[in-house]
Amino acid sequence: MTWLENVGLSILEGITEFLPVSSTGHLMMGSQLLGLEAESVDTYIISIQFGAIASVVLLYWERFFGPKAWHLYTRLLAGFIPAAILGLAFDDLLEQLLQTPAVVGIMLISVGVFLVFLDRLLPGGERNLDELSHKDAVIVGLVQCLAMIPGVSRSAATIAGGLGCRLSKKAAMEFSFLLAVPTLSAAGLYKLLKNWDALSSDELVDIALGNVLSFATALFAIRFFLKWVEHRGFAFFGFYRIVVGAAFLLYLAYL
Repeated sequence: MTWLENVGLSILEGITEFLPVSSTGHLMMGSQLLGLEAESVDTYIISIQFGAIASVVLLYWERFFGPKAWHLYTRLLAGFIPAAILGLAFDDLLEQLLQTPAVVGIMLISVGVFLVFLDRLLPGGERNLDELSHKDAVIVGLVQCLAMIPGVSRSAATIAGGLGCRLSKKAAMEFSFLLAVPTLSAAGLYKLLKNWDALSSDELVDIALGNVLSFATALFAIRFFLKWVEHRGFAFFGFYRIVVGAAFLLYLAYL
């Protein structure tokens, strides 16, 4: 991987991680377009999520370390457990999916159609994060497991789960951001430890730089996403996914 390819992919990660467009899917598409081997970048793709995670901790510092932190931690644990169990149980299958680009195009289109109608299907309620129950968190965590399929989008799944639990749009998005911290941290650490001996010093430098850039771009993306959805809803992201997914499938068909 060249320095320029690393910059491009890590900025792409930071921009897409918290938008409902699938960051993993975009990184797989980017790697494919750059001619990078899927097997050689799958650890990189998951490991540069740490920068995006750090941006959430910074933006929601009071939530993580303020007087109501314990309330949040118990909900995050409840939401994290389903993904931890299923992620370990289906690790081999998930690695195969990460090396199957066509899955990304199909899921981008499928979930994109759902997002076009999300504002009408799941308008949400008025409940805020402090009203989120452990049962709600488990439901969101179960829905989050759908995002193990590349192209689904963890953000899209968890936001839909939160809206289904009658959270407000803002609360559903914020819980999606917060739940990313334990979920993506665990996935990244597991992948790094599993493949540590196979990583070269150059690959570790790529991962370090990727995290710095994904951190900076994710800060911008989170603020943008909150403001956009508040005024315009989710439909734009659905149409975007449909167009990008269709274009990617056509690209694969004519390779």
